[in-house]
Amino acid sequence: MTSFDAKRILITGVSSGLGHGLAKNFLASGASVYGCSRREPTDLVEAGLQFASLDLSDEPGSRPALKTFIADVKQFDLVILNAGKLGEIRDMTDTPLADLRETMEINVWANKWLLDSLFTSGREVKQVVAISSGASVSGSRGWNGYSLSKTALNMLVKLYAGEHPKTHFTSLAPGLVDTAMQDYLTNLPADDRFKPLEILKAAKGTDKMPDGETCARMLIETFPKLLDRPSGGFADIRKM
Repeated sequence: MTSFDAKRILITGVSSGLGHGLAKNFLASGASVYGCSRREPTDLVEAGLQFASLDLSDEPGSRPALKTFIADVKQFDLVILNAGKLGEIRDMTDTPLADLRETMEINVWANKWLLDSLFTSGREVKQVVAISSGASVSGSRGWNGYSLSKTALNMLVKLYAGEHPKTHFTSLAPGLVDTAMQDYLTNLPADDRFKPLEILKAAKGTDKMPDGETCARMLIETFPKLLDRPSGGFADIRKM
């Protein structure tokens, strides 16, 4: 099995949830971790996180700031594109285009300009993992912009893999993770239109929905295994 020690890592969306758990675990292992999000995770910064406050929905403001943030880094062993937006659960006909555009901006296009920023400088990147979702293939009613954007993210990863053969790319669904997103979903009233809600509510508080830190540990064990799979593919941790 191919593997390497991830010594220098970039993670987006580190202020809470899975991103916070990943950064915390990598820092504890002694890795040099660069993280960005809108809100500063004070505990991670105190633990050694190198942090930049970026609003990934604002390319004109954030792209130059990212360039400055990582200017002195010549190589990343691992880049984790974790930041994302769920959007409101409702029928497609009730979903404003503005909401869909914002979701696509954060979940897809921000990852495009971020990857461009990494590669146009000639920086070496060994592995890129984009956090996707089972929603990218399930097409469940109500998940609208989230499903659309995660499907597009899967293809974005595949396209970049074809352009950068020296970097290994994977779009990875991490399974259910107990985050603020799940708090929103599991507190929604029962609705026969949106079948997955009842599954999520039943999983909340059980081993089927671990917290961000627990899920992060499982993902960290999985990342090296992804290198044995074809670059550019989609993987669901629940099926590995």
